[in-house]
Amino acid sequence: MDTDIAAKAQEFSKLFESLEAEIGKAIVGQHQVVRGLLTALFANGHVLLEGAPGLGKTLLVHSLGRATGLDFARIQFTPDLMPADIVGTNLIAEDSGRKVFQFQKGPVFTNILLADEINRATPKTQSALLEAMQERHSTIAGTSYPMPDPFFVLATQNPIEMEGTYPLPEAQLDRFLVKLLVGYPTPAELHEILDRTTSGVVDQPAKALNQVSELLHFQQFVRAVPVAREVQERVVTMVMATHPGKPGSAPSASRFVRYGASPRGAQAILLCAKIEALLAGRLHVAWSDIRKSAASALRHRLILNFEGEAEGVTADQIVEEALGLATASK
Repeated sequence: MDTDIAAKAQEFSKLFESLEAEIGKAIVGQHQVVRGLLTALFANGHVLLEGAPGLGKTLLVHSLGRATGLDFARIQFTPDLMPADIVGTNLIAEDSGRKVFQFQKGPVFTNILLADEINRATPKTQSALLEAMQERHSTIAGTSYPMPDPFFVLATQNPIEMEGTYPLPEAQLDRFLVKLLVGYPTPAELHEILDRTTSGVVDQPAKALNQVSELLHFQQFVRAVPVAREVQERVVTMVMATHPGKPGSAPSASRFVRYGASPRGAQAILLCAKIEALLAGRLHVAWSDIRKSAASALRHRLILNFEGEAEGVTADQIVEEALGLATASK
């Protein structure tokens, strides 16, 4: 039995690396972002990508769609976008001489949904995705319509400080498994981008995923990776340390945090850590896997207070302090 599990782990790593390589044909650098994107895909969670315009966020999502061969849809979020433009609406149609309501599905009903510049739409429109992201269905006029399986939302947002943006509601942020930061390329990477886009032909990603059932199988396999109770207790200690005023709270959390990470944050850490373990060739989660997963799983779940924002404190700094407390715990 252990031999079968080890063989499946090798198959998983091979597929993961194949998808990485295919996406790398279109994306220069951003290795940690690509890895985080695929980690969320296999963990069956959603991703929030944040970065300034022009850094390849939309191209990254397009490349993932081509490499997986899954159905793909894109919604450009704008201030005048309405919830019905996302989930769909009931239209009046003729049926045997009678007028009836007929539901016309919106672009949300797909496998991979790119919510481009999600924070340029109003909070009311942003919230149209809440039910779909968590319950995997949308309810219109009292009727529930299931999402396809798999269903994967990748939302891009510009930094909040940019003009014409709206902050995402806390309930929406909590439904993203991870938040990935897309940074500016290095000089060497920028040279390669220029070489590819101004004087050469870019290799388009080929389909690396054989069939949807393969992805669904590995999504279940990932969840079966065991976590020792001691490791899980440390994760609980770390998440609780992000809550101000709680026993064991990190000093920076008590001073700068208004709301700490939700239980979804702990779930996200463990799921991502299980994938890190498999990629490292292990069939169990180690504390090093937790450390790699913590920042992306928690940074969007910590709500800073006024003092924290005024002092320029980042959520990553608070997560790092919480990690230190959990590492020192027995």
